[in-house]
Amino acid sequence: MSESKEERGRPANQAPAGLDDAELVRRTLAGELPAFDTLVGRYQKRAVSASYRLLGNSHDAMEVCQDAFLRAYQSLGRLKEPTRFGPWLIRIVSNLSLNFRRSRRATAALPVDDALGTEETATAGRPRRGSGHSTPPDPLSSGELAGQIERAVAELPEKQRLALVLFAIEGWPQRDVAEVLGCSLEAVKWNVFQARKTLKVKLAEHL
Repeated sequence: MSESKEERGRPANQAPAGLDDAELVRRTLAGELPAFDTLVGRYQKRAVSASYRLLGNSHDAMEVCQDAFLRAYQSLGRLKEPTRFGPWLIRIVSNLSLNFRRSRRATAALPVDDALGTEETATAGRPRRGSGHSTPPDPLSSGELAGQIERAVAELPEKQRLALVLFAIEGWPQRDVAEVLGCSLEAVKWNVFQARKTLKVKLAEHL
């Protein structure tokens, strides 16, 4: 059977661009590698952008994304909702980026006020800044205690960890975090609240 004009003009390593994510996932699982190449091309820019926002370094972001695409390919059979390949991939990218950042000890310390918040901000999002009065530096923001906060954050359930870091610390818009987590905007706030509640319990002796 002869190829169509569209097929003749398409690179050999790409599946038809008009296919949706679910079909490309299905074809990849059936052994059609060009289908996964198409998924990579579709989400590469977004993945690198997400990683860059967490790492601040384009080289590191590219390295993390290469690892993320490999892990996504290896784990593709466990993806329960193929239509949500994009958010699932960005969740992998975000987790790997946070792990990469945590491994760089010079930038490991998280902002204590953003991580723990206050009773007022635990459900509202980021703490308000620039209120006109200064507060003494928090001893948890340096040295060994900062490492304890980092470890406590790393032990949170995945959705709570990502919601806290992406929304409350990195300042991502709620809608972006909700898309990555596959949940509602209210669920993002709930996960931030639960994450802060857990951290305060774990770190109570230091507060």
